[in-house]
Amino acid sequence: MPRQHVTHRHLLTRVDARSTPPAKLDAIIVPNGRPPAYLRQAIDAATLLGAHLLLLCSLRADAPNAALLASRAGARVTAIDVRRLPAWGIPAFQTDRLLRHSRYKRKVDTSLKRNLGLSIAALAGWRRILFLDDDIDLPDLEDLSVAAGALAEHAVVGLENDGMPDNSVVCHALRDIGVDQATFIGGGALAVGEDAYDSFFPNIYNEDWFFLLDGMGLRPSAVTGLATQKPYDPYRDADRARGEELGDTLAEGVYGLLDSGLGLGDADEKYWRAFLPDRRRIIRHTLERVESSTIEPAQKGRMITALKAAIGRSHLIEPELCVDYLRAWQTDNVNWCSHIRESRQDVVGLEGALASLGIDRDRIHRGVKPRVSIGV
Repeated sequence: MPRQHVTHRHLLTRVDARSTPPAKLDAIIVPNGRPPAYLRQAIDAATLLGAHLLLLCSLRADAPNAALLASRAGARVTAIDVRRLPAWGIPAFQTDRLLRHSRYKRKVDTSLKRNLGLSIAALAGWRRILFLDDDIDLPDLEDLSVAAGALAEHAVVGLENDGMPDNSVVCHALRDIGVDQATFIGGGALAVGEDAYDSFFPNIYNEDWFFLLDGMGLRPSAVTGLATQKPYDPYRDADRARGEELGDTLAEGVYGLLDSGLGLGDADEKYWRAFLPDRRRIIRHTLERVESSTIEPAQKGRMITALKAAIGRSHLIEPELCVDYLRAWQTDNVNWCSHIRESRQDVVGLEGALASLGIDRDRIHRGVKPRVSIGV
């Protein structure tokens, strides 16, 4: 019977650091939306490991000051202001077109930044990169070298999250009522090998789960080391739950198939007609448990509001939309593969990559140039 699972961890390979030769990361790519102070971990990692630090900046980020901070710490850095940056050099996505004029349109730029990072990596000739969010701490930076080494046998390697669970609002609520809700690897701390550049991040919640797929199933994926997600309140704004619901439903539905040894070809309209009621049953049951719980009143109120928002949005999701979205996503996969294949035919280095993508020089910041000592 189609159903949502509390864990997908058995789909991952656990990498033993003791038996994995370390390797060098070519670049650490940060989709930066916070002030420069939040970049200390990424700067330290890039400096220690000798990786190029690529900062893709918007929202509260400050590209010039971020570059200055990183360069003064000894990092090789390129910070790009991506605010209102035209998506030059990146193909238009059918998934975007499908949701553009609907209530499901997602108004964040994380996917744009990560896809831009992949395009730059392919054109620059980088073979191993790390996506690192600016709200992640790394207890042991050497874990990154192990993750890079594990890319010899896996397409992607995520770091284990031992901090605030990076789950959807619904999954947070399940955990808060006592369900043993697991986490999965995600884009917050994810090493990616060049063989996975032909995957892309759709602009939908759980975009990193879709990135891990190759169009039909899960790419060879592994987990190692530790990363700590900084705390946040998942129930602070009910719009968060509404915005997550379509992506969470699609991802949980697809990964439920993979858990059962099936594939995306089985995600037909019949499947979604059975899965969607089960998803709503889970949210409704969670809501009932929260309402009858002894959770602190203010927290309980926020949880109830968020769960009602999630189930309200869920009732608007039709099986046909799920099928249409996955069909559009598979078309996008084909187009993105062609885009990356063309990029690899003419590797032009980092400077050439930025020029090829049409990124204006006034958007690119490098910080201070290192001083050159001249002997007498």
